[in-house]
Amino acid sequence: MLDGGRLAAKTLKAAGVEVVFAIHGGHLDTILVGCKAEGIRLVDFRHEAAAVNAADGYARVTGKIGVALVTSGPGLTNGLAGITNAAGDRVPVLIITSSPPIRELETGELQGGLDFISMLNPVTKFAHKVLSAERVPDIVGLGIRHALTAPHGPAVVDLPIDIAFTPVDENALPNPGSPTVDASPVPSTTSIEAAVDAIARAERPVLVTGEGMLSNSASAPALRTFAEATGIPVFNATLAFSCLPGAHRQNGGTLSFLPLVDEKPDLVILAGARQGMFIGGRSGGLIPPAAKIVQMDADAAEIGRLFPVDVPLVGECAETLEALARAKNWQSPSDWCSKATSIRGAGEFMFPDAAMEEDGIHPYRVAKNVMEVLPPETILVNDGGECAAWASFAIGATELFGTLNLGYQGHLGVGQGFAIGAQIAHPDKRVVQITGDGAIGMHLQEWDTMVRHELPIVTIIFNNACWGMSIHGQQAVFGEDGDVITRLSRSRYDQVAEGFEAHGEFVETLDELAPALQRALACGKAAVVNVKVSGSVVHPVTNSLLGDLTAENEIIVPYYQNIPK
Repeated sequence: MLDGGRLAAKTLKAAGVEVVFAIHGGHLDTILVGCKAEGIRLVDFRHEAAAVNAADGYARVTGKIGVALVTSGPGLTNGLAGITNAAGDRVPVLIITSSPPIRELETGELQGGLDFISMLNPVTKFAHKVLSAERVPDIVGLGIRHALTAPHGPAVVDLPIDIAFTPVDENALPNPGSPTVDASPVPSTTSIEAAVDAIARAERPVLVTGEGMLSNSASAPALRTFAEATGIPVFNATLAFSCLPGAHRQNGGTLSFLPLVDEKPDLVILAGARQGMFIGGRSGGLIPPAAKIVQMDADAAEIGRLFPVDVPLVGECAETLEALARAKNWQSPSDWCSKATSIRGAGEFMFPDAAMEEDGIHPYRVAKNVMEVLPPETILVNDGGECAAWASFAIGATELFGTLNLGYQGHLGVGQGFAIGAQIAHPDKRVVQITGDGAIGMHLQEWDTMVRHELPIVTIIFNNACWGMSIHGQQAVFGEDGDVITRLSRSRYDQVAEGFEAHGEFVETLDELAPALQRALACGKAAVVNVKVSGSVVHPVTNSLLGDLTAENEIIVPYYQNIPK
């Protein structure tokens, strides 16, 4: 006889799940014991949102489903922040939760009395309460398939405690079949031919990678195959985990550099990059309005969301890129590629003298020094507002395995979970997190998780004693004295880390930075480098998000389009 919790664990095992991120709750006991019995690794956390963030980060760096267990009531609502983050970026995660016994509903029961499934429906692809232990295998399998089917996203399965503890004769159950299906749709032959023709006619094509490249482990090799077959320069629109190798001649870096190129692209291929804020929205600031658009996405509804598309390609990006690479004996537009990628190191040209400011080290210089000491194939996690933007400006030709960045929710604090998920997924890689002093305050306690699980993650804090992007936006709109609740203390986060038995470093001058980074990387355990960074330096991206401050006939709406009066 197997109980409902063990059946859930067996279904996860059948789906190829190797690790589950969790925080304990008595409602989950049979599921936790079941995972242990099935050989599934359990990584326990101090907060449910961080556990879901870890499942999210794991999915982003592997292309597999990420799984989190969160307990009933407050456990689930704590985890909601992580669920919405995965939903915003279309990341396949499965959250298994629990609830009071079905027979005790509406009795004033512990952690009950609220309709959590209805709360979850708007922010998940699938949310369901299992009402019979016999249905556990097929409902958990259904949740897995929902999460992994385009458009990808979170699914939640609630196993009430009585269902989880109820024994079932496994031999009497119908065979639920495989919980996963190999679904990798490719565009039609006609669409591929149209895309090939558009690319062949273009003189200045570029390819932009986005979040559609996250959910398939074949995306990175397929991208390289296509890029090298065509000679087209490749830019990253923030959410793609891996692009081309840092020193690859076709790697143009972050998309925000593209407007700096003298000539404008006449064709833009959006490889899983949704039409939205990360490609400039409707402003035309990053994607020239005159350029023809080829857009590939597994979700047909996303194609043409904001502006017309000349060639739609409905299918998974990896398979689509492979099909395009094979479709023609391509001739490489080498001159254009050299011009387009020449601005990859623009950060160094924009901030050549960045060093010490009166109130701390210039943030670009900190980011640049970090890149210089990173081991090859590092996984870089960027969390925070301006500090993440400084990191993207400084990457240049750094040989990274991949990057994890904030997504459409702009959800500060995800970095701790992302870093843990990435390190669990790739124990042979170095994982380094760059974060702001605002963002790190969300989940300081997860340094305890890193230490307990012996994860040598290095966290570098840009400590500018403020919410940088917020205070700079307030001062730009309301004047130098117009900031409100955007100042912080120069807190000693390194000492907090040491309290969790991690390695701590405090850096106040540029000369101290490189040695502190080297010691943190060499210490062999979780480490925190708390760097006193200037809070007066404003990143260009902040100004770009404020709209036209000089417009006389518009109402300024920071971070969005101004409103005509």
